[in-house]
Amino acid sequence: MNEIFTFENFITLLFLILLQAVLGFDNLLYISLESKKAPLDKQPMVRRWGIGIAIFLRISLLFVLIKTIDYFKDPFININVNGIVHGEFNVHSLIVLLGGIFIIYTSMKEISHMLIMNVFDQESAKTKSVRSVVTWIVLMNLVFSFDSILSAMALSDVFAVMAFAIIFSGFLMIYLADTVAVFLQKNRMYEVLGLFILFVVGIMLVSDGGHLASLHLFGQEITPMNKTTFYFIITILILTDIVQTKYQKNLLRHKSN
Repeated sequence: MNEIFTFENFITLLFLILLQAVLGFDNLLYISLESKKAPLDKQPMVRRWGIGIAIFLRISLLFVLIKTIDYFKDPFININVNGIVHGEFNVHSLIVLLGGIFIIYTSMKEISHMLIMNVFDQESAKTKSVRSVVTWIVLMNLVFSFDSILSAMALSDVFAVMAFAIIFSGFLMIYLADTVAVFLQKNRMYEVLGLFILFVVGIMLVSDGGHLASLHLFGQEITPMNKTTFYFIITILILTDIVQTKYQKNLLRHKSN
């Protein structure tokens, strides 16, 4: 027990918490947007339950990965269509790849709804059951958690340290989820920005999954999106949205004068 409470483990814990916070941004954004599909009065409860269940499952996943890490690394599906596609898929690559495809589909579907529907008519908007929304939040939380858990395992081999970092980041997400959701509710124009960020997140996950599977399409290797590139793209999207919003306000002010 005393070996857990060491200065080295304390420093590692701080790094893990910071890592979980950085990697959890896209997850938090997804939770805030997905929870809006639940009935309005149930949305805060949906976010808390979704994240709370996901924390428990993350701890379980961490334990499973520690015990069966080789199984998650070993390929069990081989695809080889000469000159078209080649890849060796393991459990990790499949989860990341399918999760990325789902996020791309979800973000594009929501963006298309914004173009063809009256998104300001809250009463006419279709809502999902609490169970359905919580289920999707938990499932996608697990998809997002794979990289963060594997990164944690690379930094520490002490289960208690990794588990505490996951629990702490989970409660931090519960605390911030309502704030992010309320902000998006009051600033509806940023929903489009959030969906495009999720779209980029989906592309990043697909490229990561393809790389993990050593996937080649038409002889070209799928390479993962560099994290620096990812954050650069997100920064450009945010700056573009800020400039566009400011420009529109200036146009409206000029027309009113």
